Amino acid sequence: MEKIDARTLKDEALHERRRQVIRLHKRGGKPGQIAQVTELSGTAVKKIIRLYEEGGAAGLKPGRRGRRTGDKRSLSEEQELRLQRLICDKRPEQLKMDFALWNRGAIRQLIEQECGISMPIRTVGHYLKRWGFTPQKPIRRAYEQRPEAVKQWLNEQYPDIAKRARTEGGEIHWGDETGLVNTDVRGRGFAPKEKHP
Repeated sequence: MEKIDARTLKDEALHERRRQVIRLHKRGGKPGQIAQVTELSGTAVKKIIRLYEEGGAAGLKPGRRGRRTGDKRSLSEEQELRLQRLICDKRPEQLKMDFALWNRGAIRQLIEQECGISMPIRTVGHYLKRWGFTPQKPIRRAYEQRPEAVKQWLNEQYPDIAKRARTEGGEIHWGDETGLVNTDVRGRGFAPKEKHP
């Protein structure tokens, strides 16, 4: 008969299987016999009996499985917070990096630059997800723009300029400064959820 790996059972099924082991144990069943009836390994049956003896019925409830939160992480909490602040407050070019947006490659390089840790790109993606950062298209306006100053200028100074142009028969031409960089900016960059890069 094939044994069931107790680690693969859902919490409810595992709890019920453990209670079944204890019922059979109380009736005088030997671990080998209980293992045959429950289709668990002898080691699993002995562990369940030990859990019951140490913690009673409460000891049978499955605990949290897997790694503990924060266990085996490459970055400390302080490093994570510092990196998040840098990503939110700076652009890669301000940190002398050859990237236009914060993509996983740029963040990987930032981690190596700031913390001295070489990290696989996939792990960088896990950190970004944990931090609540998502890949987003950048906003299409100047990041230095101050909307309140623009509104004030349009309401207070521009009407006089337009009036003077009409009286003198002049034309108003709108121009904009163009910044050129040798990197592609059409991609996506990571930023906190719903806050565009």
